[in-house]
This record gives sequence, structure tokens and C-alpha cells, in this order.
Amino acid sequence: MKKILLASTSTLFGQSYLEYLLPELAGFFSHTGTITFIPYARPGGISHEDYTELVTTAFAKIDKRVVGLHSFGDPREGIAQAEALFTGGGNTFLLVQQLHNLDLMQPLKEKINEGTPYLGTSAGSNIAGPSMKTTNDMPIVHPPSFETLGVVGFNLNPHYLDPDPNSTHKGETRETRIREFHQQDKTPVIGLREGDYILIHGQEATLKGVGTARIFEAGKSPYESRQIPF
Repeated sequence: MKKILLASTSTLFGQSYLEYLLPELAGFFSHTGTITFIPYARPGGISHEDYTELVTTAFAKIDKRVVGLHSFGDPREGIAQAEALFTGGGNTFLLVQQLHNLDLMQPLKEKINEGTPYLGTSAGSNIAGPSMKTTNDMPIVHPPSFETLGVVGFNLNPHYLDPDPNSTHKGETRETRIREFHQQDKTPVIGLREGDYILIHGQEATLKGVGTARIFEAGKSPYESRQIPF
């Protein structure tokens, strides 16, 4: 049975890394001693080692050990051995490029579908859906494919921002961009705001956090909901 937690962000304003999620993560990883961390999104270009150290410090607060996937000579073996998995945020294009280039997308998908607990934040949440096409990130590299894990039946737009009615900015809103996506692709999209996350057990998906999600379905008006209907 799939066990997945997809968060919009790793860090809320004024808090330390993963702080707001730690109470949930203590239960989510209750049967796990070691979490295998996938650091390939590299926020700000930091090293795999520094990113893994940041994650290690956070998980030590709930008595969990962390091992970076980059430390394995064969990262496919690292996936195979994992008790639990966490993919952090950063640049989704870079993350997806690395997962495809290292031939990790399929083994990672199989591992999650087998029931290995999976945590994603931001870019790590983006890759749970069928494609990365609703990311907010800049294309700093060119992945061989935009296809991602498809372990859930919807795409995400993490860090979702509502249009500001008082703004004089005339550029496209997030809602406009997602409508453009739906002219080409019918995959549902969840606009996930900061502080909110989706918890998936088997076929049941539950929104948790402080608010509602913005739900986008092709051919329908977007709507607010605390239910994830997919």
C-alpha cells in the first residue's frame, strides 16, 4: 500500500528546516530507522553533502538517521536498500534530469508503489505526478523527458499563490499558467499553498495543514477544497 507525503515547502517563514512537518513525520516514519535522501535538486546549487547535512540535522530531532543517495557507488542499489525515501526541494528540471540520467525514475517508482514511505517537498513533490510540467522552476538544464513518477494521478503546483486583486502587475498568474497547461494536457493539478501537504495511504489522499487547496480540472472552473478528489 502506497504511503506518500507531498508538501508544498520544506520551510515556513521564521522556522527551521522541516520544523512544521516534524510532528507528522515522526508518525509517518515511525517504523523507519534510516531515511534515504535524494539531494539532486540542489537548492541554490549547494553540494549534495551540504544538503544531506541539513536534512540529517532536521531528522535527528525525531531520532532518524539519514543517508544521502549520492553516497552510494550505485544509486540504484541505494534505492533498492532504502527503508524510506525523501526527495527535497530545489530545481525540478535539475532533479528530473539527474533521475533520468542515472536511470532511477523507474526503480524509484516501483519502490514507492511497493509501499516504501516517500516524502517529497517542493521539487520532490512535483515528481510524484505524471509529469513535471506544472513546476514553477526555471529550465536551468534540459532533462531528457518531462515524465516523472506517476505514483499519484495528479500534478502539483507547489508554493501556489493566489492572484492579488490590488496588484498592478500584468504578467500571468499561476492560475493562468495552469489553464494554459490544460490546453495541452488533461492531468488534474493541485495548487498547494505553503504550510499544506497531501498525505496518501493506498488510494486515499487527504489534505492536511492550514487551508484549502486550489483544484484545477480541464474544462472546469477551479475550486477550493480540503478534499483531494483523485
